[in-house]
Amino acid sequence: MRIAIIGGGISGLVSGYRLSKDHKITIYEKSAEIGGLLSSYHRKAYSIERYYHHFFSGDRAFLHLLDELNLSDTILWLKGSTGTYQNGTIYPLTTPLEILLYPHLSIFEKFRLALFTKKVKHFDLSHLDTISAEKFLTEQLGEKIYRSFFRPLLNSKFGQNAEKISAAWLVSRVAIRSDRSLGGERLGYLERGFSSFIESLSNTITGYGGEIRINTPVTSIQKAGGEWYINDEPFDAVIATIAPGLLKKTGLDIPDIPYQGAACLTMGLVRPVTQGIYWINLYDDAPYGAVIGHTCFAPRAWYGEDIVYLASYYTGTPPTDLKERMIEDFQRKFSVRSDEILWAEMTRDPYAGPLYLAGYKEQMNMISVPGLVLAGMFSEENYPERSIEGSVRAGLRAAEEIVRMEKNPEVT
Repeated sequence: MRIAIIGGGISGLVSGYRLSKDHKITIYEKSAEIGGLLSSYHRKAYSIERYYHHFFSGDRAFLHLLDELNLSDTILWLKGSTGTYQNGTIYPLTTPLEILLYPHLSIFEKFRLALFTKKVKHFDLSHLDTISAEKFLTEQLGEKIYRSFFRPLLNSKFGQNAEKISAAWLVSRVAIRSDRSLGGERLGYLERGFSSFIESLSNTITGYGGEIRINTPVTSIQKAGGEWYINDEPFDAVIATIAPGLLKKTGLDIPDIPYQGAACLTMGLVRPVTQGIYWINLYDDAPYGAVIGHTCFAPRAWYGEDIVYLASYYTGTPPTDLKERMIEDFQRKFSVRSDEILWAEMTRDPYAGPLYLAGYKEQMNMISVPGLVLAGMFSEENYPERSIEGSVRAGLRAAEEIVRMEKNPEVT
């Protein structure tokens, strides 16, 4: 079969990888780099992801795929420490002692929060989808804990939509991050980065004769005479992994789903600035919501410099000088001189991920186009939170659907 795959991110590449041995694969990628949100900057001495990434010990599909690609021996299990920046001060929040010393919650509130994180895996997500995180957390933990601890996190991630975010998203996020020891959260990373994973998928696809077309956006999708036409080129089947809003622009009649954008600034620094903490959530006003000290997680020796991410999310259009604002604020808050910043690059994506508003699951289930296989971040595998694992599973499921369609053409 001639199969077109729209989008060269994780789901598209995984689908292409799985199907390339027995089918003619053509992947359309609008940007100059494959990998989607997992794509990398290629520095002189190393590669580093454009957006911060890690994975979890329960990511079975991803771990199995790494084994298939002979990349299992590059897996590193590392400790991810956390903290907050509040009122001009960094507060580490990884060890029991650090949490005990945290001054912005009382002992009783900390105990109540600890009990909540212990039982969070047992909540039924299907009953939480239509409830806002604000309502759920206020009922579970009280107004003070919600306002002082969770609301700033929701604000930094979702901005003006913070009050509308589904409790299912919040509970899932807390649950998946509960794999902790006294030293921090157990997180996975690949030796020298995820570019080896992307390259392995790509090399397999092209090795079997598949084609990956970068800088090639899809502008039209049509079906006629039993064939699909992508940019007027005929195919037997199509997998689409891009956002429904982008699919609508090709002429398809498809329900939309709200997305938000991400702007991620990556910097190389001459010294560490996050006090050894991997992930710092910003509670003070800032043009970014988190500072990720990548080399407080992955070994600094790989890079020869310290790597820091500043993460910002937005809806609509971000300011044109966002990069400059982020750097200036970061320098002020973390006492960094201009000559201590070796390089700084920003990547923006207006369709970085769905907005998991209350009632999102019903919207997600309405997204369909007869005969078109849909995957990507809006798919069920990435509910109620997007992840590498979810995107891998979406790609594998899409490939399985193509195989079923080939065996039973009437299902199309």
